[in-house]
Amino acid sequence: MARLTVTTRAGITRTVEGGADLSVMEVMRDAGFDELLALCGGCCSCATCHVHVAPEWAARLPTMSADEDDLLDSAADRDVTSRLSCQLRFNDDLEGLAVRIAAED
Repeated sequence: MARLTVTTRAGITRTVEGGADLSVMEVMRDAGFDELLALCGGCCSCATCHVHVAPEWAARLPTMSADEDDLLDSAADRDVTSRLSCQLRFNDDLEGLAVRIAAED
């Protein structure tokens, strides 16, 4: 299992493990990060799983889809490291990925 480091809105950082068949959003949800709402359940139809990826990871992730980009346009806290965690498949290549949960809209 690969490790994911998550920083909450309160600045608390915790490292969790997740399986390769999950999205980053599912790993976070299963680990009990309740402030990540993920209302659509991973269907890429909301932006409630918005995270900021550590800058050193941004270029290593798959390219953002047009749908993800459009949804992030509605997020007030969007920046160059913004991603929807439901659109990031978690696997061993993401060992050590670090994300921060975005501010609530």
